[in-house]
Amino acid sequence: MLVREATAADVAAIAVVAVAAGETGEWTGADPAYVGHLLSHGRVVVAEHRGEVTGFGATRPIGRGPAAVGMLCDLFVDPRSHGRGAGRAMLDVLWHDAPRRMTFSSLHAHALPLYTSFGLDAWWPLLYLAGDVRALRAPAGWSVSTADPGEVAALEERWTGVDRSADHRAWAARPSGRAVVADRAGEALAAGTVAGAGPEYGIAHLMSASHAGEDTARDAVIAVLASLDPPGGRAQVCLPAPHPAVRPLLAAGWRNDSMDLFMATDPAFLDPLRAVPSPALA
Repeated sequence: MLVREATAADVAAIAVVAVAAGETGEWTGADPAYVGHLLSHGRVVVAEHRGEVTGFGATRPIGRGPAAVGMLCDLFVDPRSHGRGAGRAMLDVLWHDAPRRMTFSSLHAHALPLYTSFGLDAWWPLLYLAGDVRALRAPAGWSVSTADPGEVAALEERWTGVDRSADHRAWAARPSGRAVVADRAGEALAAGTVAGAGPEYGIAHLMSASHAGEDTARDAVIAVLASLDPPGGRAQVCLPAPHPAVRPLLAAGWRNDSMDLFMATDPAFLDPLRAVPSPALA
């Protein structure tokens, strides 16, 4: 088993592994734009067995310096190569210099034991909620406008201290992608990006202002979703289970299609009451 740094020449082989693992959609390992973003702004490795790429993994640092968190974006092995230790070998490389770690784990039976062996614990589910935006009404006083990705990134950096400008540009470049700002009475209280192909269209990432309470974080999510006009009215949002927008969405007929587990060496890396994270990039 050989683990090495991936290059642009590995994009096609990574897509083959992703498809074999069931990852076939836009913004997965099967999407060259997504893999290209990780190659440019994160770290991607591949596992080789007898000269053939049989797995890939990727991390994206969130923040800089000692406070940076190593977000595991992907870890997939061709099912035909399971049991050879490729996943652990790739994590040994990817997380070697990143003691502050987090990821959204699938419910695969092997995932939880592997990640806990690297010091992570499971803290809460990330719900994949989908429903009809026409069942929602923007709360009184709220409006949502299209913005430049740089403006959205500047707001998020002001609220969190983390520069996500490269990610916001990448999210906005996805199908139907656009950066948005949600304000109440003229004050920007949430900023993010909506994007996605087909049934995955919805909020890709949204952050509420640092001084926003739970009611504000809830209303921001509802306002952004209510502002969308997808074909057939259907959209998606991935919400931490404790997020205050979960209850009103379920009450409006939205349903949970699937879930991941937020795992981290410290639960404080992500605020489940304010953040609407990207499952891939958080």
